[in-house]
Amino acid sequence: MMRRLVLVLGDQLSLDNPALADFDPQRDVVVMIEAASEGMAVWSHKARITLFLSAMRHFALALGERGWPFIYVKLDDPLPGDFAARLGAVLAEHQPLALYVADPGEWRMQQLLEQVCETSQTPLRVIDDTHFLCSRSEFATWAKGKKELRMEFFYRVMRKKHRVLMDGEQPEGGEWNYDAENRSAFPKRTGPGVIPPPARFAPDAITNEVIALVEAEFTDHPGSTDHFIWPVNRAQALQALDAFIATRLVGFGTYQDAMWTDTPFGWHALLSTSLNLHLLSPAEVIAAAEAAYRNGTAALASAEGFIRQVLGWREFIRGVYWLDMPGMKSANHYDHQRALPRFYWTGDTGMACMKAAIGQTLEHGYAHHIQRLMVTGNFALLAELSPQQVSDWYLAVYVDAVEWVELPNVAGMALHALGNRFTSKPYISSGAYIKRQSNYCSGCRYDPAERLGARACPFTTLYWNFIDKHEATLVGNPRTALMAKNITRLSSEERADIRVLAADMLDRIDRL
Repeated sequence: MMRRLVLVLGDQLSLDNPALADFDPQRDVVVMIEAASEGMAVWSHKARITLFLSAMRHFALALGERGWPFIYVKLDDPLPGDFAARLGAVLAEHQPLALYVADPGEWRMQQLLEQVCETSQTPLRVIDDTHFLCSRSEFATWAKGKKELRMEFFYRVMRKKHRVLMDGEQPEGGEWNYDAENRSAFPKRTGPGVIPPPARFAPDAITNEVIALVEAEFTDHPGSTDHFIWPVNRAQALQALDAFIATRLVGFGTYQDAMWTDTPFGWHALLSTSLNLHLLSPAEVIAAAEAAYRNGTAALASAEGFIRQVLGWREFIRGVYWLDMPGMKSANHYDHQRALPRFYWTGDTGMACMKAAIGQTLEHGYAHHIQRLMVTGNFALLAELSPQQVSDWYLAVYVDAVEWVELPNVAGMALHALGNRFTSKPYISSGAYIKRQSNYCSGCRYDPAERLGARACPFTTLYWNFIDKHEATLVGNPRTALMAKNITRLSSEERADIRVLAADMLDRIDRL
């Protein structure tokens, strides 16, 4: 009789997966399941589906090289049904004493596994995912009694615990956070200049087979597989890490918030796919960045800024997700209900910044954090779009999207749908911020300096409309009080005109 059936999910592709600990090839079997339902839970980008399926198939090769027995259910195998039905069929056939799995990356998947195992009367053993540097229970202990959660304080705890960028008991350089040094735009006259390219990986036979399958099975899905460059196995992920540390970390800190036309990757690491699939561990990524600072390859501000995203924000976001689910999924602090505009799926809009960010997303399945937060996310908040529709879009279109990281970033940070739960203010800006951080506004039909008139920038008009609508709340928050104070400079007539124009823009939002 089979002792353990070990389920490896598509975002758990590490031989260090804790569910594989104490694996006995004589009594245990690994199972991996492809199912069309997982690509259709949201209307997923073709490159996202390709990445998951190709990485899973490459991981199955690694299992085979170890000589471990495994069951691999391919998308086009005759076994019918969605993921739950396919798993149920495997359990019914093999009747293991227990199903083992590491913490899933989605609350939905955790509920699904519990239901399938209950139906099949198979004991379910969910193991703490040691890929992460803070367990779900450890985060819950840290958060206990805190009404509002703040990443900065959690980050300091993690730095001390894991002895990262520490000088004795003090932070390296005397400061915990060098964010103020990491906000530069590219020079307006010269642009970004020459940026060392990220590691790129041409599709091999397995990936090409998957691409053909995706194009056949998900024909109407958004996006393209023509520019697929992502690491799909452990060796490639390590190459991507080495290339970033050696050539791109040096410019990452300074320009991590910069945006520029036809510069989709900038100085960014492009390691989130490998981290979120567990092809890389956060511990090794952090160690590589710290070593680059210690040996003089990168400045402290660059290394710290990168490490803060991995050790601080990434771990914090996962903790908040599991702490606040399932309520996070339906949170809607401002009661925004407007439907997602069609141009989020096409990039067909006169707003140059949105056209650029969405266009590269459809092409590559990628946009960096400022494009996500301060362009597509900022617009979604100002335009009063439904947090649920916007969150589903982000989960669908980005190759690195797993719900534990996507939902809190979108609903909690970009859309402020959880109020001040873990962000102290709504992240909103007018077109002036986008002009300062990019060249997108050059040649745009809209003028970021105009809030009224035919050339009024939707970001600017909707920004002032948001402040007008929420002035009473914003004035009471020290981080937004200045925004609220600035609107008092406008006459009552101008404020009324802004409300009228904003309403008109939202009525014709698909034609902006």
